[in-house]
Amino acid sequence: MALALVLEEMHKLAIRDIDVPSDMSPNDVRIKIDTVGICGSDVHYYTHGRIGPFVVEAPMVLGHEASGTITEVGDAVKNLRVGDRVCMEPGIPDPNSKASKLGIYNVDPSVTFWATPPIHGCLTPSVVHPAAYTYRLPDTVSFAQGAMVEPFAIGMQAAAKAKIAPGDVGLVVGAGPIGILTALAALAAGCARVMVYDVVAEKLKVAQKYDGIVALEPGDVAAQVLAATDGWGADVVFECSGHPSALARIFEPARPGGCVVFVGMPVEPVALDIVAAQAKELRMETVFRYANVYDRAIEFIASGKTDLTPLISGTFDFKDAIAGFDRAVEARPTDIKLQIKMP
Repeated sequence: MALALVLEEMHKLAIRDIDVPSDMSPNDVRIKIDTVGICGSDVHYYTHGRIGPFVVEAPMVLGHEASGTITEVGDAVKNLRVGDRVCMEPGIPDPNSKASKLGIYNVDPSVTFWATPPIHGCLTPSVVHPAAYTYRLPDTVSFAQGAMVEPFAIGMQAAAKAKIAPGDVGLVVGAGPIGILTALAALAAGCARVMVYDVVAEKLKVAQKYDGIVALEPGDVAAQVLAATDGWGADVVFECSGHPSALARIFEPARPGGCVVFVGMPVEPVALDIVAAQAKELRMETVFRYANVYDRAIEFIASGKTDLTPLISGTFDFKDAIAGFDRAVEARPTDIKLQIKMP
């Protein structure tokens, strides 16, 4: 038994003891959790009890964005030691699956992912995790930033799928945590500048603190992008909102022969103007989590080129975790990422 933040059912959280897996294999490590980020998916399970086919049918520990310290290593683990500060990839694929062999383990149908029913998450003092998906944090990366690696990895995956060329001009629609982190990843991948659009002005103020990010004004996104690119359009468009109104015109700001990357996940199926994409011969890419980018995300953060700390809007002690989730539900316009500090 272990103390954990448990989603009992929709709209009901509790901090209580619960039976969570604790047995180790020779290839596992045990990690004392330090910091856990509150993700939109955690909040969605709290408020709706499901995300698509994933339904909360039994009490489940929340949390999947985490960092901590190794307290025990399996006999077969050679690359990690007790005392190492680490962050963890929350998805565990089947190493023998065809998807894993192709290097796309994020879409392995048999993957188990923290805080995705019925798998428990990491908002508990200690977890057991495969060493293969546990990454040492450099001394320059704090636990708080280490817990940001998971959402940043989504942005890194989006930038990789976009095949950005040096000097490209990017556009990100949606300035939530994933949108801003995608913009930063696009800059790291070579974009000269990234325009960002959102209906919430406060989020744009956070985004435009970073060099290379240009906040767009309320109104017609395509018109502003065309005006800023001499009528040509953005080389790469990242749709990070998942909102139907944004998706309805997502191809308009893209240049002919450009790329649109779908990062945000709509709650319901939406209609897309495929002819508008065909007329420009746009390349379309999709993103589902990430694969083979965690180590590069850590390297970029450790380089000091971008500090993710300004995106952390608040930190709650574990005893106040329910209050943290209730604040996340409020969706305050000034909040980007909320985190929970474990005891």
